[in-house]
Amino acid sequence: MPRGPAAAAAPLLLLLALLLAAAPPHGGSESPKGKQKALRQREVLDVYNGMCLQGPSGVPGRDGNPGTNGIPGTPGIPGRDGLKGEKGECMRESIEESWTPNFKQCSWSALNYGIDLGKIAECTFTKMRSNSALRVLFSGSLRLKCRSACCQRWYFTFNGAECAGPLPIEAIIYLDQGSPELNSTINIHRTSSVEGLCEGINAGLVDIAIWVGTCSDYPRGDASTGWNSVSRIIIEELPK
Repeated sequence: MPRGPAAAAAPLLLLLALLLAAAPPHGGSESPKGKQKALRQREVLDVYNGMCLQGPSGVPGRDGNPGTNGIPGTPGIPGRDGLKGEKGECMRESIEESWTPNFKQCSWSALNYGIDLGKIAECTFTKMRSNSALRVLFSGSLRLKCRSACCQRWYFTFNGAECAGPLPIEAIIYLDQGSPELNSTINIHRTSSVEGLCEGINAGLVDIAIWVGTCSDYPRGDASTGWNSVSRIIIEELPK
């Protein structure tokens, strides 16, 4: 059980009473031993007179205010290098250049070319990019005569070969019923055009030509190109 203040002071009071009882009477002579004993008793009384009894515990105090932030610490040691990454893919062009127009025209005042098979005219062009397309156009008068059914074909070549990206660029004229004579009065010349786009041609010089030939499974007739009028080939490079 907890002891109160009175219980805690009982031994101290008993000790003081014993010391007072052992003290000599007032005015009596003391022996040296008695003086020494009295001195020790006085020291004990002085010690116990300076002691205070312990009171009950007080109420816990309130929490103090939070302290200010401390001084920032020094930078840490740099970490180790990470693992080497995988090799990336090369980019052809991070920023596309602005497109510069690239075109050319070749023209003839009067071809008057009466061949039935072969090259009619040619125009050389400088292609700037390999990933571009070429737009080609032939404009001029075309004519076909024959005694019976016949067909003629006008087409473009690029460096001697027809377009394969995606298909040839061509135009045809077919007559189902011919004239009795090749010099018949049925002799119509009409301005016509052969036009298309061709892809898959490398950059550099390109020889572009217009040709005349036969249609498959049909006989040829009497062809004429560029009679009495201007003929032209127009070439233009276009972005894909």
